[in-house]
Amino acid sequence: MTEEIKVDLELDLKGLLCPLPMVRVSQNIKNIPVGGVIKATATDPGSLADIPSWARTTGNEVLKTEKEGKDIIFYVKRLK
Repeated sequence: MTEEIKVDLELDLKGLLCPLPMVRVSQNIKNIPVGGVIKATATDPGSLADIPSWARTTGNEVLKTEKEGKDIIFYVKRLK
């Protein structure tokens, strides 16, 4: 059984190139409550390194990463 992740904000970052997907997640994390989750959909392969690295250095957490065709979907939880 897969646990459903409650999403507080969805970001469509398709077509944006590095580092913009990570920048947009960083800008929007402040708009959700602590414990909230952003679902960010990107297409730039560089985001596979950028977003998890940003999350580690800022004290947030990537709960899950999925690939659906060219889309890369990140679930980022605000921890502070």
